[in-house]
Amino acid sequence: MRPTVSVRLGFRWPRVEHRLAQGQYRREFDRYHSTLTIEVTKSEFSVSELAARRHAILAEELGLLIDGATNYAIYMLDPQGRVTLWNRGAERIKGWTEAEIIGQDAAIFYPPDDVAAAKPKDDLIRAARLGRIEEDSWRLRKDGSEFLASVTITALRDENGDLKGFGKVIRDITDQKASEAAIARREDHLRSILATVPDAMIVMDERGTVASFSAAAERLFGYSEQEVVGRNVRMLMPVADQSAHDNRLATYLETGVRHIIGSRRQVTAMRRNGASFPIELAVGEVEIAGERIFTGFIRDITARQQSERHLQDLQSELVHISRVSAMGTMASTLAHEINQPLTAIANYLETASDMIGEIDDPSLVDIAEAVALATAQALRAGDIVRRLRAFVDGGETSFEIVPLDALVDEAASLGLLGAHEAGVAVRIITAPGLNLVRVDRIQIQQVIVNLIRNAIHAMQDAPYKDLCVTTAPDTAGWVRISVIDTGHGITTQTRKRLFDAFATTKGEGMGLGLSICRTIVEAHGGRIWADPAEGGGTVFSFCIPLAGESDD
Repeated sequence: MRPTVSVRLGFRWPRVEHRLAQGQYRREFDRYHSTLTIEVTKSEFSVSELAARRHAILAEELGLLIDGATNYAIYMLDPQGRVTLWNRGAERIKGWTEAEIIGQDAAIFYPPDDVAAAKPKDDLIRAARLGRIEEDSWRLRKDGSEFLASVTITALRDENGDLKGFGKVIRDITDQKASEAAIARREDHLRSILATVPDAMIVMDERGTVASFSAAAERLFGYSEQEVVGRNVRMLMPVADQSAHDNRLATYLETGVRHIIGSRRQVTAMRRNGASFPIELAVGEVEIAGERIFTGFIRDITARQQSERHLQDLQSELVHISRVSAMGTMASTLAHEINQPLTAIANYLETASDMIGEIDDPSLVDIAEAVALATAQALRAGDIVRRLRAFVDGGETSFEIVPLDALVDEAASLGLLGAHEAGVAVRIITAPGLNLVRVDRIQIQQVIVNLIRNAIHAMQDAPYKDLCVTTAPDTAGWVRISVIDTGHGITTQTRKRLFDAFATTKGEGMGLGLSICRTIVEAHGGRIWADPAEGGGTVFSFCIPLAGESDD
């Protein structure tokens, strides 16, 4: 059996390195640095012959490899910068053939301005000093056209450190840079749109993680983009809505059934300070590289909802005014029409009273008294109707100085008709020292009568019925008159609109009585209100002015 020898060859071809020359070429280069074991017969080859053969093989294979890298211009320069090796990629990219370029100074590849600035020489000096330089720079082709190149220049030294030349790798990146510039322009354009679009825009992945947060979103929610990106979008929702959002997103990813995507909805969002506000939300979806991306467009509709509510209030007020106007017209017409028969009734009653007075019959005395009372009330009714018509027509209120006790007693006698039969216990409590008031007697008595009749109606189903009319001092120069019942009371919501026109708690009521009462009291400069009574029921109170010394 012939003996074999194992030979380690120390030959190293200068590496052609470049940040983009990876993969296949790098692996091939590394292969040339491995240990080679060759079986040989000592009598056939000497070590020197074996090394020479190995050098030839490596040189041939490396030449094929370099020529095969057609996307890269790979060439070598001597220490003075003249071309000594030229691959097919260099021929394809730059246009010169190997025969044309070998021995030429590398300055031929530089634009005139760079040559004038001595850049070719400076590049070699820097590469020799640093070992390798990398840059993007403009280069020339044989036809004079320029292209943007990714350039790597490596200084090549022997084992003693002496400079043997330079290896250069050039790649044309004109199209790449143009594409990158176009992408950058589109991104800048998109950023400018996002910075100026009035609606807030949020981009998130299928897990709800925020990837983009526009400038309008920063202003709307109070967060900066850095505070939101990378966090779940539920941070912008009220706590009560966060779990529902997660469930809807999971359901959509599982079933494909859309809940919000592709439509506009009004939902509630939450600012950084914790304040909730209404928004209009539209969500779009796109799939990129197999992953869903969601884009939410958000508009604050707080002002819009306030405007809508204000418009509704105006419409309601317009309807209210129309109804009041119609009621005023009707009241004026009724007052005019009713006044005539009331006048006739009063005349007939006065005539009947005169006829009874001419008959000398004691049995007719009671009848004459009843007729006189009826006559007085008919005249009173006519006076009320005339005052009502004047009040509706905007006429002057007829103020006069009247005794407070008499005012209350007279009104109570009218309002309490039938109260005893209804089982109502009545008390009238007047405070001492409140003598005279300056009011329109008929109108204020109408207010008292209305409040008393309402109190009796409120107690019709009450277990016990106790009605109390009181007078008491109020603020300086004013007296308060109150009507207190023991009914079931009034809810807070009803109390808020109790004195509005057409607001009523009675099934058969029109809701004008308390509204007219408020108008009358306010025409006197006073106010009217309702409070819950102790132990149940309601206290209706209003203020009227006391007569001053200047009124005497």
